[in-house]
Amino acid sequence: MPMFLKKILNAAILCGGLFVLQALQAAPLQDLKGKNVVLVHGAFADGSSWNKVIPLLEARGLHVVSVQNPLSSLADDVAATKRVVDQQTGPVVLVGHSWAGVVISEAGNDSKVKNLVYVAAFAPDSGQSIEDMTKGEPAPPWASELQKDSAGYLTLSTKAVRADFAPDLPLPQQRLIAATQGPWAAGCIGEKITTAAWHEKPSYFVVAAKDRMIDPHLQRAMAKNIGAHVTKVDSSHVAMLSRPDAVADTIIAAAKAAQ
Repeated sequence: MPMFLKKILNAAILCGGLFVLQALQAAPLQDLKGKNVVLVHGAFADGSSWNKVIPLLEARGLHVVSVQNPLSSLADDVAATKRVVDQQTGPVVLVGHSWAGVVISEAGNDSKVKNLVYVAAFAPDSGQSIEDMTKGEPAPPWASELQKDSAGYLTLSTKAVRADFAPDLPLPQQRLIAATQGPWAAGCIGEKITTAAWHEKPSYFVVAAKDRMIDPHLQRAMAKNIGAHVTKVDSSHVAMLSRPDAVADTIIAAAKAAQ
């Protein structure tokens, strides 16, 4: 082969190799395909509260579903969550924020659920309710800002959203949260779970160090009680919105361990 043709061929091979290398570097990791993440929102929220976390999880190949639970009772929210879990093929990581920690503690007993992730959430024991866990504690400032409608559903005032629920978010996002919040049935606070799934399932806990809705000291105590792998973030109650990277990393760690 003439020398000039060899040089052209070698250059083409080199360019082709560089192109493949660049393509591989640009391609997102898809190492967690076949595993599922079911996200459960808390009180005064809806499934869109996970919008910043979902793309980060999907980039790793995870199949993600955000539950739209009705916030009408523990039984209703557990049923809504279990319907989504039932639809999944393969292992499930079940994630709950705030009130949804109670929900996943019950719904997590499903055999498809392999790991639990609590994000600034309640983690009750068997036979416990939120009321039981917070009995004797002083009422938080936001409690006086609760508004109850004629059917007994609670919402937060815009003031409480800005000062307590999501103080580390930009003002436009705070206003959006206040306007679109999901009303929460007042009776939920006293509803007890039957069997806490964390007794049998490995657990992870994102502690929000600047949380004004659930005391960070209580979060740390709950995380210790359930033997969870702990991630601490300097965020408000809505860590999945203000620190989606840290929340996603915790869920990804749980997904890697799920078998």
